Amino acid sequence: MLLETLRWRYATKKMDPSKAVPEEKVERILEAITLAPTSSGLQPFEVLVVTNPEVREKIKAIAWNQAQVTEGSHLLVFAAWDNYTAERINRVYDQITAERGPNEGLENYRQRLLAGYPQRDAQVNFEHAARQAYIALGLALAAAAEEGVDSTPMEGFDPAALDEILGLRARGLRSVLILPLGYREADKDWLVNMKKVRRPRAEFITEVK
Repeated sequence: MLLETLRWRYATKKMDPSKAVPEEKVERILEAITLAPTSSGLQPFEVLVVTNPEVREKIKAIAWNQAQVTEGSHLLVFAAWDNYTAERINRVYDQITAERGPNEGLENYRQRLLAGYPQRDAQVNFEHAARQAYIALGLALAAAAEEGVDSTPMEGFDPAALDEILGLRARGLRSVLILPLGYREADKDWLVNMKKVRRPRAEFITEVK
């Protein structure tokens, strides 16, 4: 059950560098990310799968030296579009039209997006795109847990430095968050056996009837 796997998962602090996540599990996690809902179906971000040890060492150095970056076998980097452009919007909607067939309602929606998004401030558009990446992060965490894979979502890194390491700005991308994947080294992780604590339901959920 999903709830059981979510109770099992935690932000792993110590991963076992000797255990690699099988590629088929990584692929299913990536597919879950691909299937994440995004505003207007634009999927305005990309995911880089970093396994190169030297590159991950560089990333670790600009990520507060968090060990999971190199101890996990895979590092997912979520990088959002730096802006919404007509070219990007058209590329997405050309694909949708090609696969679904011409649709007047879809074309009208495309035109509304073209009339609005590219005219907005680039920073506003980047922040909107970044929020879509966070939706996908949630599904990535759940999918990893379903696969019995540990993960640790991280914002603790220097985005400008990471962009430079991975050459993201030249691709019109900006890093948003990173997600190491691996397997917990339970006997060396101080957090593994601690009770999962969440706010009481009554303080967290309000029912409006």
